[in-house]
Amino acid sequence: FVFKLTVAKQQDHFFQAAYLEERDAWVRDIKKAIHHIDGGQRFARKSTRKSIRLPETINLSALYLSMKDPEKGIKELKLEKDKRVFNHCFTGTCVIDWLVSSNSIRNRKEGLLLASSLLSEGYLQPAGDTSKAAAEGLSDTPFLDLSEAYYYFPDSGFFCEGYSSDDDVVLKEEFRGTIVKQGCLLKQ
Repeated sequence: FVFKLTVAKQQDHFFQAAYLEERDAWVRDIKKAIHHIDGGQRFARKSTRKSIRLPETINLSALYLSMKDPEKGIKELKLEKDKRVFNHCFTGTCVIDWLVSSNSIRNRKEGLLLASSLLSEGYLQPAGDTSKAAAEGLSDTPFLDLSEAYYYFPDSGFFCEGYSSDDDVVLKEEFRGTIVKQGCLLKQ
């Protein structure tokens, strides 16, 4: 799950992700940044807390830990859609339902804001085409309160059987070099 980024000064930087979806997310975010900069726009990742004005009392990491609680948290499921099986994931509706039942929010609209924050900060990841399209800005909100929108926890062991990512094709190259730090290659 290694990919190479070559910068204008002809320097190569290698990145290694823990799993395929993480690599694809990095590639997608880097492409988005390049697109903004090439279009003459400034690109800066704004803090979600500032951009949607989350109250200071909301602790996203504590909420994430509650969501992952094996007893009272969101139940990870094996879901099937379009001849693909998504393991260790859950629906957008499940997330909003859980937020409502745990008294973290007052209504579903607030739930969308909070779930979008969790998504933007990396506590949730989009798993299917529907949720990925929304996360990439092709919907009114980055997070969808839908039963056909799938999400997963980044450290859950999520995997999809029968999945191939056509939108983020990464060239397969043979990588050689000296390891200077675990997960980083100095030279090709």
